[in-house]
Amino acid sequence: MALGPGKYDDLCTKIRREAKAVGAAVIIVQGAHGNGFSVQMPLELTLVLPRILREMADEIEAGGPGA
Repeated sequence: MALGPGKYDDLCTKIRREAKAVGAAVIIVQGAHGNGFSVQMPLELTLVLPRILREMADEIEAGGPGA
């Protein structure tokens, strides 16, 4: 994962601020600048992000509430 601003960093900043969130992760599929993602959160939250994403993937595959 690259550090520093990426092609969707401005969007992630906007979403994080509007949500008044400590952190945000944005995944873009076939967006204006192609596919990409931006993650903005403190290190301690970034370290648990893989677990959160796995849980999301499990819910999506199961057709659960977040799907």
